[in-house]
Amino acid sequence: MPPVGPAVTGHGLPAEPTDASETDAGAATVRGTDAGEPDADSTSAGGADVGGSDAGGTGAEPAGAGADRASLPVADPDAAGSAENLPGEGGAARVPGKQPAPRRRATPGPEPAPVLDDAELRGALEAILLVVDEPVSELTLAQVLEQPAERVGPMLDEIAAGYTAAGHGFELRRAAGGWRLYTRPEYATYVERFVLDGQSVRLTQAALETLAVIAYKQPVTRSRISAIRGVNCDGVIRTLVSRGLVEECGTEPDSGAFLYRTTTMFLEKLGLNSVDDLPPLAPFLPDDVEELADATR
Repeated sequence: MPPVGPAVTGHGLPAEPTDASETDAGAATVRGTDAGEPDADSTSAGGADVGGSDAGGTGAEPAGAGADRASLPVADPDAAGSAENLPGEGGAARVPGKQPAPRRRATPGPEPAPVLDDAELRGALEAILLVVDEPVSELTLAQVLEQPAERVGPMLDEIAAGYTAAGHGFELRRAAGGWRLYTRPEYATYVERFVLDGQSVRLTQAALETLAVIAYKQPVTRSRISAIRGVNCDGVIRTLVSRGLVEECGTEPDSGAFLYRTTTMFLEKLGLNSVDDLPPLAPFLPDDVEELADATR
């Protein structure tokens, strides 16, 4: 019986061997292109599948083809996962999830000012009061020292009482709504010798009288001042305004005349806290004031 040769297909090519041993001996598994995913056994063995063609390609693999395919990079599973977000053919793109906004760190607030002890607070107040050129309020001192105003007020009272008890040549007292150091009245003559004699411009008698009328009758008009003094006071009032002792404070509703009052500088110069601290006027009036008033009518 003649030996049986390989079967010949209709195209004149030898048919694929069907023996299992011949298939295991091959370096690659021959599959058609219509097959699905690669065989798991062949993939784990490191072999590369050779896809045949629908036209009936041969099962033989060219030399070196397996090595070329084996050298190809293996797909990264992470990259494959990211590729799912890309739009496919005929499909909508997947919208990535919204990233949470980063939390803002809380900005630490300013550190509270240290609380001064009584000795340090007293020294700081005395140092400031020595350099001020006008009365300073308790609120301003509290803001500068960054201390509660409830502590500053009692401390100023304590300092003033201490100066008085010690018999210093100066004293701390309220004036024009604030606090300032003043020389004591009993030493005024010595201060005048050192500072005032021949160096200050004194107010005239007319200016002093006009200033007194404004202080006790404020707010008051020019015509009212002139009527009280019996002379025209326009020039004197201009002088007092230029010295900063008197200022305008509106107009009278009926006549529209300007009203005048004393300034903070007036209180400061006299060492008064308000006009309510002015001495009473009655002791300085003459005994026959009523007769004088009747005579002028």
